[in-house]
Amino acid sequence: MIITVTMNPAIDKTVDLELLERGSVNRISNVIVDAGGKGINVSKAVKALGGDSIATGFIGGSGGVLIEKVLGELGITADFVHIKQDIRTNLKVVEKNGFVTEFNEPGPVISDDELNQLIDKLEGYANADTIFVLAGSIPNGIDKSIYKTIIDKVKAKGAKVFLDASGDLFTNSLLAKPDIIKPNRHELEAYFNMDYRADEKELIRMGNELLEKGIETVTISLGQMGALFLTKDKKVKCPGLKVEAHSTVGAGDSMVAAITYGIDQKLEFADCIRLGIATSAGAVTTKGTKPPTRELVDELMKKVEVVEL
Repeated sequence: MIITVTMNPAIDKTVDLELLERGSVNRISNVIVDAGGKGINVSKAVKALGGDSIATGFIGGSGGVLIEKVLGELGITADFVHIKQDIRTNLKVVEKNGFVTEFNEPGPVISDDELNQLIDKLEGYANADTIFVLAGSIPNGIDKSIYKTIIDKVKAKGAKVFLDASGDLFTNSLLAKPDIIKPNRHELEAYFNMDYRADEKELIRMGNELLEKGIETVTISLGQMGALFLTKDKKVKCPGLKVEAHSTVGAGDSMVAAITYGIDQKLEFADCIRLGIATSAGAVTTKGTKPPTRELVDELMKKVEVVEL
């Protein structure tokens, strides 16, 4: 069973334009409004791959109503804690040259009671057959050790955790030893206080240091260059796939979804990797935060190269 946790969901408004010009009037050519937030994006991608998940976290206001409506139409089970304040709206500006500029609101203030309701809900789902996806930012009023707290509680009941977070959320969570993490190159460089671009050898070294902290799998996203996948027994590199790109929005979430789905389906490690790379590449071709179709993913999987290091 896959449980995605989106503590700071959003209504994602994605707009297309020729070129973003500061201090000037910009003419928008296309607008897409969708239910967003990293965990919600993961649930949508899991569904597109043919799997099921339960989407949880916080929702409130008219934005929360829209999120439940969208998830319901997709056949995704929603079990959110309803909060007093409205959730945020995020704006993503996609230029024709592929550049994406994001304007993300901070989100609502969460009360102690609302937070405790969510923690109790997650503990209720936790068992040896459950994999949790903790992804994205957290709203105001919540301590940045919250993911660590959740990981400790659900792992105590035998559940697995896939963490996709950055900054203090990432750093604090490592103390609880999530099973899988997905930092990108920039996030690793920040964590290890590097002031220059790390090469592949250095990235592998840093990934190995994280494995030594008790992490089972370290996935290092390299953007269009692909990804590195590290465990204690395997070190693998997958070059990126060449696709006709629209925007990179949601690509990382699609990779998380595919790997989580693969683990839930008990696929072999190499098959999880192929699925992750193909789904991420497919997401780059879609508009907004929509995941790729399973048909496209299956075609792209044939092109994925798995290189043992």
